[in-house]
Amino acid sequence: MKVDGSLQFDGSDLAATARQAEAIGFAGVWTAEASHDPFVTLAAAAGATEHLELATGIAVAFARNPMNLAILANDLQLLSRGRFLLGLGSQIKPHITKRYSMPWSHPAPRMRELVLAIRAIWESWATGDRLAFRGEFYTHTLMTPFFDPGPNPYGRPPILLAAVGGHMAEVAGEVGDGLLAHPFTTPRYLREVSLPALERGAATAGRTRADLTVSLAGLIVTGETDEELERATKAVKGQIAFYGSTPAYRPVLDLHGWGDLQPELNALSKRGDWTTMGALIDDDLLDALAVVAPPGQVGARVEERFGDLVDRFGFYTPYAVGPDRCRELLAGFTS
Repeated sequence: MKVDGSLQFDGSDLAATARQAEAIGFAGVWTAEASHDPFVTLAAAAGATEHLELATGIAVAFARNPMNLAILANDLQLLSRGRFLLGLGSQIKPHITKRYSMPWSHPAPRMRELVLAIRAIWESWATGDRLAFRGEFYTHTLMTPFFDPGPNPYGRPPILLAAVGGHMAEVAGEVGDGLLAHPFTTPRYLREVSLPALERGAATAGRTRADLTVSLAGLIVTGETDEELERATKAVKGQIAFYGSTPAYRPVLDLHGWGDLQPELNALSKRGDWTTMGALIDDDLLDALAVVAPPGQVGARVEERFGDLVDRFGFYTPYAVGPDRCRELLAGFTS
């Protein structure tokens, strides 16, 4: 199991932050698209590191089109000398239509076509063949030499797709190089829903689970003191409540018998009552969705819960964790 960290935008010295992540010993770092552009963050990190893998986790696919995603990914593959992973997610309809002012339609089929279009563009650059992609959602039929960067000496970066529901996980198995399991998941949900769907998709393309990478940024509650544990618990319960308020993520709660909580969280979120939302997450739900352990035991707990399910695991800590604590967490992994 590869163990990854996260890389946050740092306007003061992003290169130093990336070098520190590499020195700590992470296999890679993932950068989410939130208040900063993940591609800019990783471009700065690429020149400052030597072997650290650099991944978007996630970049919002439907805020862009296949051509600009193909260019961004190709450039980062060049800058990182072959260490880039393109992690894409659909986001939910309100963000796409109201925040990005972009169209929304049938997310799983659209994502499938978007990935195929990106690959067609890369194929055109690699071979010099005419670009002729025509689909239901995207059409790319123009590529003149001025806009063609040519073959990438480091090959094409892997594409991993974020999924909660089975339809998107099937798309990841069919056309992607792997699955980005959502942090709002459990070992049972992975076993019974996500991975079977991924394998069904892979089978349609003549592939197996062994051909794919499954990555999970897992929620972690840890600390040495009561104060640290209380701070971590509050932060993670708040994050769980935020995710749990989203209708698209209700299947995870339904599987465990907590589905009735979702509309209650959703109503509170619309009122902006984030404090009450976090208080509704009890310790049983926390234990189901997060690894709760002292720093020295986190690695063993992760391997126990996810060792046969995921290929990469990243620490998702919605609270500050310093470099010394990261080293302590990493030291607990044995595989």
